[in-house]
Amino acid sequence: MIRFNPQIQVQPDGLHTPEVREWSLEKYKLVGSYCDIFTAGMRKKWNQLIYIDLFAGAGYAKIKETGKTYLNSALVAMSNPNPFTKYIFCEQDKARYEALCTRAKRDFSHLNYEIFQGDSNIIIDRVLQAIPPYGKGNTLLPFCFVDPFSLNLKFSTIESLGKGLMDFLILQALHMDGNRNLEKYLKEESTKIENYLGISNWREIFEKDATSNKTNFVKFLGDQYQGKMVGLGYQSAKHMHQIRSNEKNLPLYYLAFYSKHKRGEEFFEEVRKRITTQTTMNF
Repeated sequence: MIRFNPQIQVQPDGLHTPEVREWSLEKYKLVGSYCDIFTAGMRKKWNQLIYIDLFAGAGYAKIKETGKTYLNSALVAMSNPNPFTKYIFCEQDKARYEALCTRAKRDFSHLNYEIFQGDSNIIIDRVLQAIPPYGKGNTLLPFCFVDPFSLNLKFSTIESLGKGLMDFLILQALHMDGNRNLEKYLKEESTKIENYLGISNWREIFEKDATSNKTNFVKFLGDQYQGKMVGLGYQSAKHMHQIRSNEKNLPLYYLAFYSKHKRGEEFFEEVRKRITTQTTMNF
């Protein structure tokens, strides 16, 4: 059997195409591989499989180091050999939103999808309303990919989506945002970490354990987020896949997978075996 290759190179089409770094290809491979395993394993067990992408981008991305153009996560998911029942995309930036709309209509008009322009933290109710109805004899399982550029993801957004059954793959910018901006976030006027963790007294918790956490803000954020997800009924994520920079091999962010069922964890472990270069944070 030929395995689906999520790193899909395409020719430039003249539409808006953001420039990304080469390590984004590893991210596309991971999310695309999970889509492949998820749909292949679940399509006969559930009536509807839904793909949600809260920071969907333009559909195409140009690699800065090589100049080559690839499909990003949104269109990789739409290229999956076993299509989802429905795709739901959010993109705040107007140019990216318009490019994604054009590309989806041009190349994937045979699929069922909706694209919303706006901050997913603000328009999350529209996303929830776009999820098809389900009930007895009409089962539904969504998978949500969350790919913010920084810690600009509110936990209330994840909480709204995670009330029912839903698997998540969440990019956590713990190094490229959290660790780099610790001093700024410690100031009382900053609410970014409060919103990200959904914990109003996070500074107090952080200071209480300053001996072990003061020099490891990344671990503090990871531990607290983990606890919040477990509180929603999710399995504790055993590993978080780390993405590092190509030049200096510096840690950038983690991709954390959360599921309420052990089967989801088994799928993700299978995905990780497909990724040759990997580092994990263990909890």
